[in-house]
Amino acid sequence: MNKELWEKCVDFHGHECGGLAIGFKAALGAIEELGLNFSQDEELLCITENDACGVDAVQVITGCTMGKGNLIYKATGKMAFTFLNRKENKSVRLILNPFHKDMDQKQRREFLLLANYRDVFKITYPKIQVPEKARGFQTIICDKCQEGAADHKIRMMNGQKLCLDCFEPYTRGWD
Repeated sequence: MNKELWEKCVDFHGHECGGLAIGFKAALGAIEELGLNFSQDEELLCITENDACGVDAVQVITGCTMGKGNLIYKATGKMAFTFLNRKENKSVRLILNPFHKDMDQKQRREFLLLANYRDVFKITYPKIQVPEKARGFQTIICDKCQEGAADHKIRMMNGQKLCLDCFEPYTRGWD
């Protein structure tokens, strides 16, 4: 185990926990599977299916961040991470295997940190369409609250340009 890298993740996250260890092991596994290191731009992409502690380790180890546009949140609630090497269009998905029920939190964290990633995750190699790279958007001022929002998040209602907070979607209870 790379203790220096683990400590870097702990410092970023604020404390040691099993969730951080999951992301730590997933990120290291993905780097080994895809033959990549820290992503300076968008050569590596991560689609995380959870918004838990492990995502912090993924950011520290891989360089995938929301701000760079190479960390995408897909809210399935699964402890799963898909990583994509853009240059080679190779991807790997790591989904956490269930733990033995007799392990306590400390034992789980130690297992996660010391085990081979292949023993921690179910690993698949999905073919996914390469998402377009991050791009900038024009800021539009909401006609109701006067706050700026990216143009692709503005909705029209009664001739007004509205942000998602001010927009009231039309529904008849069947949507």
